[in-house]
This record gives sequence, C-alpha cells and structure tokens, in this order.
Amino acid sequence: MKTRNLLKVSITCLLLGLSSCLFAGGGNNGDKGKAKPKTEEKTLVKHLNKDQFKKLVVNVDAEGWNYLGDKPCVLDFYASWCGPCRMISPFLDDLSKEFKDQVYIYKINIDEEKDLARYFGASSIPLLVFIPKAGQPQASRGALPKDEIRNAINTVLLNKK
Repeated sequence: MKTRNLLKVSITCLLLGLSSCLFAGGGNNGDKGKAKPKTEEKTLVKHLNKDQFKKLVVNVDAEGWNYLGDKPCVLDFYASWCGPCRMISPFLDDLSKEFKDQVYIYKINIDEEKDLARYFGASSIPLLVFIPKAGQPQASRGALPKDEIRNAINTVLLNKK
C-alpha cells in the first residue's frame, strides 16, 4: 500500500511540475505540520543586479578591468530553469560558509541581467568566474563537483598550492 501511495505522489508531482516535492517531504511520513528546527547557518551567497555588480565587482561601463572588491570572489552565472545550475547551488552555499572571511560568492541570474551575461560571455551555464584581488579572472563552464570548486578557490583565489 505504501508503494502505491508513493507512486501516486510521484505522478502528482510530475503532473504539477513539482520535481522537488518528493525530496522535500512530499510523501506521507507523519511529520505533516511539524516545524523542523533550523540548525544550518544562512547562506552568504549574494544575488547581484547590474548596479550592485558595478559597485562591488567591476564597473562594466568603464574602460579596462579593475576589480573593486576587498576579497576575491566567485561569480555564478545561472538560470532558475537550469538543472546543473540548481545542482551546484548547494555547493556554493556550503563554500560561502567555509570561506566566509576569505572570499565572496555572488550569483547572477542571466535571464534578469542579460548585459552582465553578455559581458562575461555566459552563453553556456553554469558559468563560474573566479576573480582574484589582483590579476585576471578565470572561468569554468559547466557544473563542477564541490571539491573542484573548493580547489579552484584555494589555488586561483587564495594562492594555496
């Protein structure tokens, strides 16, 4: 009987386009209505629009490249409809906590910030751009495993070998 209920919930989720409802408690587990305690720290990833970007990262209307931040940063060019983008989002949340005093992690929605996406050539997403305090940015296209993102932060941004 439980299998039939789970199948029914699965079909309902698919029909409604709620692919995450099975993983977010869509099944009948007896916890309905109970608040879950929050033990995790809030993410430090910040979503940027063009005006914020021009103040915190680079003034894209000016000539040349001049990073404005006081710490290196990672830019995540993403879209809400992009599966690989959604896949790496929790990695970036975790890494924002791990490197909170050393690196900024910013997200830029390519559908809302088309000028920024064009400026960085974000024609394929996710696009991660690693920007050191001094020097040129380095980019990586596609979903990277969390350990590879951590390694890039350590080597490209923090100069740890």
